Amino acid sequence: MAASSIKQPPLFFPVLVLVIFLLSHPVYSDDEEENLLQGFNSYRKSENLPEFVKNKNAHCVAKKIAEDLDEDSDQPCTNPSSSRDLNGTGLSEYPKAISKCDINANTTSDVVVLPVCVPNLVPTLVLTNFTLTRYYKFINDSRFKEIGLGSSDDWMVVVLSFNTTTGRLVSLAATNGAYSYGKHGLSYYMVFLLLGVFIRLNLV
Repeated sequence: MAASSIKQPPLFFPVLVLVIFLLSHPVYSDDEEENLLQGFNSYRKSENLPEFVKNKNAHCVAKKIAEDLDEDSDQPCTNPSSSRDLNGTGLSEYPKAISKCDINANTTSDVVVLPVCVPNLVPTLVLTNFTLTRYYKFINDSRFKEIGLGSSDDWMVVVLSFNTTTGRLVSLAATNGAYSYGKHGLSYYMVFLLLGVFIRLNLV
């Protein structure tokens, strides 16, 4: 994925606003993702960027990736967002999540996966791991329009995608549905056509 030239963040004020926002909104285990999404959208609004729109398939893959990271005993709770050579991870690196969520792999190339591990998923620390690290360039990139979030234990995973044919994370059922419907529709049409011809021949 081509990197865009993005200025370094003037972060103090936007992050201060978001910290106040999160401290004033108690976060419970069931709505950690929703509160983080609200924080992201408040942040994007402060930067004059469009808000992220939820993508249910992105949410599915984010949840599966978070669960896999949590269950992987070889995956220490380290912070990928602080890596010096961080460029984000393409969804193609997570074939299990694509398969589990029944996603058409042809619609995943304009997608980036951003995992962080924060003990107890403390809201302010989770937020700053996305907005005060190299992940900032993705959160602040206007090309990313859709989002999915998933958490498991200490892991929070954010999946961002372009609103393009190669980034919409379309399910295989939806992709094949039109073909399947069209194929059966043609079959039914041929049956009725042959039935009509048969009746006509018998009436003559």
